Parts: sequence; C-alpha cells; structure tokens
Amino acid sequence: MTLRKGEKMTISIQEHMAIDVCPGPIKPIKQISDYFPRFPRGLPAAVGRSSSALRPAVSQPSVSPAEAPREDDEDVDQLFGAYGTTPAEQPAKSQAPEEVVDPEGYESDDCTALGTLDFSLLYDQENNALHCTINKAKGLKPMDHNGLADPYVKLHLLPGASKANKLRTKTLRNTLNPTWNETLTYYGITDEDMIRKTLRISVCDEDKFRHNEFIGETRIPLKKLKPNQTKNFNICLEKQLPIDKTEDKSLEERGRILISLKYISQKQGLQVGIMRCAHLAAMDANGYSDPYVKIYLKPDEDKKSKHKTAVKKKTLNPEFNEEFFYEIKHGDLAKKTLEVTVWDYDIGKSNDFIGGVVLGINAKGERLKHWFDCLKNKDKKIERWHTLTNELPGAVLSD
Repeated sequence: MTLRKGEKMTISIQEHMAIDVCPGPIKPIKQISDYFPRFPRGLPAAVGRSSSALRPAVSQPSVSPAEAPREDDEDVDQLFGAYGTTPAEQPAKSQAPEEVVDPEGYESDDCTALGTLDFSLLYDQENNALHCTINKAKGLKPMDHNGLADPYVKLHLLPGASKANKLRTKTLRNTLNPTWNETLTYYGITDEDMIRKTLRISVCDEDKFRHNEFIGETRIPLKKLKPNQTKNFNICLEKQLPIDKTEDKSLEERGRILISLKYISQKQGLQVGIMRCAHLAAMDANGYSDPYVKIYLKPDEDKKSKHKTAVKKKTLNPEFNEEFFYEIKHGDLAKKTLEVTVWDYDIGKSNDFIGGVVLGINAKGERLKHWFDCLKNKDKKIERWHTLTNELPGAVLSD
C-alpha cells in the first residue's frame, strides 16, 4: 500500500488485536472432557490423542520458562498416569500391600458412579474358617435425599446364597466414605469349598421406611486365595449381576456340623462332641430355625444310646459345645455306627428334620476317615466338619 506525503497509516482493530495480543502461535484450549476422562477397557482414548503433545515434552531435556507446562497440564498428566502409562512416562512409585484391580472385572463408568471397596480375605485351613475383613469404602453412590447414604456390607457364598450363609456389617449413617474395620467369619469352610465357591460382597443402603437399596457388588472366586495367607483387595464396585441358578443339586446340602470323636482308654468309652453347626437350612417362616442335635450309636438293642443337645433359638449357625459319653469296648466300635441328626424344634407340632450324617465303617470319604482315625488314635480328640444331607435311613426320620 502506497501512502501520500503527509498521510498517516491506519490499522484496523482486528490487525491491532492480532499484533498486540498474539505474539506467538495460538495454542488450542483444552476441552472440559479432557479433565474428566471416561475410559473403556484398555488404554484411554484421550491418551492416544494427547500422546503427540506429551511425548515431546518428556524427550526434550531442556524447556524454556515460557514453554514450561502449566499446573493444570501436570494434573491431567497425573490423572492419565493412573490409567496405564508406560514405565518411561510414569515414574515408579512405592507399591502398597497387594491390591488387586481386575481391569476386565468392571466398567470404569461403574467405578466412578458406585465407588470402591477395600477388604482382605484369609482362609484358615487348620480351623476351616474364612475370615473376611471389611475395611472401608470410598466414593459411594449417593442414595438418600441429602446426597449421602447409610451403607452396610453383606456377604454370601455362591452357589447357594441364602440366609444360612449371609453375614453383614453394622450400618454407618450419612456417609459416602464409611470405615467399618469389621471381620466376618465363615466356619465349616473346606478345601472343596475353596475350589468351587465364590464370595459375593455387596454394599447396600439401609432404609428405615422402604426396602434397603443395592449400591454395588464384587465377587471373588475363593480359588484365588492361598491357605493361611491374607490377600488384600481394593476393587471398584459393579452393578448387580445375575445369580446362576443352574447349579448342581444332585446332593442337596442342608448345612455343616462340627463333630469331635475321642476314645478314652481309661474310661473304656467313646466321647462324642457336638461343637457347632453352620449354614443350616431354614425351616421356619421367619427364615431361621430353632435347631438341636440328636445322636445314636447303633445297633442299639436297648434303645439307650439316644442323646440330645439343647435347643438354640432362631439361628442357622448354632454353637452347642456339648459332649456325650458311650461306655463301650474299643473292639466293639468297629461294629457300630454313629448317626447324627439335626432338627428344628417346633411347639405344638412335630419337629422338622434338617439334615444328618452317618459315621462308621460303612460310611465313605471323610465320614469313614474320621471314624477310622478315632479307632486308630486312642485318647486323641479328632474334630472334623461334615456336610449334612437329607439322605438318611428312614428309621431316624421321626423324632
């Protein structure tokens, strides 16, 4: 453009702003979604988009102050680093106790919406017990009008979830980040259970005026646990999953019973201990039973071998800790059979049969081994858990 002598150069407002306000290249403004990524399984898509911007910053050893990344960029990088950056991009951090997060086990949307649960599991093989320590939850989904929840945790063993194997923590009021630090214990857990059963852990919201509401759950196959080793978990809660109802019911389980046997040489007799039962079948309308145990040593010509424990009210996991004595020569025990039956006590009508087990030389598996170990090891108390079934001789199916 040519100017006449004496004329001043005029500059448009657009050119003026471009010159004064934009001394360098225009940088793209970050979208709000970059700060709140919603990842599918695997590597976040946002990381792929940003990789061209992130990697040069890592590879260049020196950066001028004008080009140094801002704090908000660092926050985003740290957020991405929590979701699968390579070791070259993310510095190694000190590892916490073994925390298990299964990337195939949940969707990140559920994790964001439902919260996480911190707990540990220990299988005590010697005592046939599974200890479940529920530590805390974080970021639970709000369930009440005040934007909070009244959470508690309940446990079930699958297959066969029922009141018989349900355990639960106390309820904590008005919190989305509860800390329980409670240990719940299943008794009568065998090595076979550890192979084929799964622990279902559900977090629920207690409601005084309506049904309790489900928040989220996780499921742990017990075969992942090693005997006598505590395993820690910090897992995102999932939506409710369907329960497989096609499980094998060829031999219906009615519960477990812990029996001790001891032949006392000095007294010339067999001492039978009825210690406790676990996961009994519910026989009453309230979902519980009023169990007691009967035992017979057969053949019983004189009909004097019957013994009964006390009745335990409204429970499916009773503790008896009662012992009974049969005076009998050691050589005669090989010809005898111990019949143990569990009943539900009812007032005004006949008692209901829950289940039973038979120990003796005609038994099989653990029942035979328990009897044989008792005969072989005099003056030694031997305790074993046995599975109750509804298959017993008809003679004992009446009280």
